[in-house]
Amino acid sequence: MLILTRKSDESIIIGNNIKVKVLKVQGNQVHLGIDAPRDFSIFREEIFEQIRAENANAVQNDIEPAKLAELENCLTGLKNLLFSEDEEQEPETGKKD
Repeated sequence: MLILTRKSDESIIIGNNIKVKVLKVQGNQVHLGIDAPRDFSIFREEIFEQIRAENANAVQNDIEPAKLAELENCLTGLKNLLFSEDEEQEPETGKKD
């Protein structure tokens, strides 16, 4: 872990395009300003951990094995149907009877 000391109105740069600035220190709170590209997600740690736990829970509980097998069978049937139709079509020779 890198430990830095910064005063109010001082900043650190992360990478080439993320700036973290100490806006003010008030008692035991530090107010930070973060300037980063919009495609970066920035969360408080407790919110990030909650999101990660919910995502892990959703992955484990979302799809029942029986439903997954049913979906696989449907997709296999659709694949067989599509490919069998393609194979049954004869190429046109350009000759007319």
